[in-house]
Amino acid sequence: MAYYVGVDLGATNVRAVVADDDGTVIGRSDRGTPRGPTGITVTEAVLRVAREACAEGGVEPEQVNAAGIGAIGPLDLAEGTVENPANLPDTIDRIPLTGPLSVLFDTDRVYLHNDTNAGVIGERFYSDRNPDDMVYLTISSGIGAGVCVDGNVLSGWDGNAGEVGHMTVDPQGLLTCGCGHDGHWEAYCSGNNIPRYAQFLYEEDDVETTLPIEAPEFSAVDVFAHDGEDEFATHVVEQLAHWNAMGVANIVHAYAPLIIYVGGAVALNNPERTLDPIRERMDEMVMSNVPEIQLTTLGDDVVVKGALASAMTDGTGDRTRL
Repeated sequence: MAYYVGVDLGATNVRAVVADDDGTVIGRSDRGTPRGPTGITVTEAVLRVAREACAEGGVEPEQVNAAGIGAIGPLDLAEGTVENPANLPDTIDRIPLTGPLSVLFDTDRVYLHNDTNAGVIGERFYSDRNPDDMVYLTISSGIGAGVCVDGNVLSGWDGNAGEVGHMTVDPQGLLTCGCGHDGHWEAYCSGNNIPRYAQFLYEEDDVETTLPIEAPEFSAVDVFAHDGEDEFATHVVEQLAHWNAMGVANIVHAYAPLIIYVGGAVALNNPERTLDPIRERMDEMVMSNVPEIQLTTLGDDVVVKGALASAMTDGTGDRTRL
């Protein structure tokens, strides 16, 4: 019996699943992503969930044939690490991944992908509709995309293709992204930055609002919860729609996908208020064919399932490798 492991290392959660040789998940584990103090702490969390998933499935780590990892970036594929992640504290500068997992599982078949590349691998592998030209877009703690063109998942020489959240959408650069650069899509519309954007708009307009703008725990959840009931919250959501549509239009013009699957916590928790406004704006923003835009079919498991599909197919997600 062959066994395979998929790991999803996100800015908020780290997940692992273990599956048997026909792809049936027999064990899983989920934990919050540590906020430090160092990258080794995050590595240890990854190893912990991998061990726990194996234990739930009754699998010894050395029985695992291969593992796939979908991780936040930026990546250093040569070293098998995450380097200076934008959405984790500055003290976390380097997260070793492929080396420690290779030791745990006693195999060199450990495949590292940007998390959104793992997402597009998952959508192609598991979805009923999986054309050769498609995109998986995540709007979550950060923003990124996995891109498949002519049947090829675009990874880039260093594994960092698809970092569309760091496209400049605001040439004035009014807000600074977590990566340190100005005007990026992620600086306005990611789950981590929506509260900062709302505070910026509030200070600019000085309007009355029931949003807890000054509260330390003010979050993107508050903005969407007050949409439709609070005029200012509705204004913020409309502005988010503008930036999101601009980002998606850039993706369409760059890659010409037939379908864009959208996931991540912001989209999954607010699908109508995230996806519908994007769809409504496409005709006026796109000069080429407008793709179908729909919610991911795999929910929160899209990255971990993609990482699992990668492990089962020698890092490719190609069903013919089964």
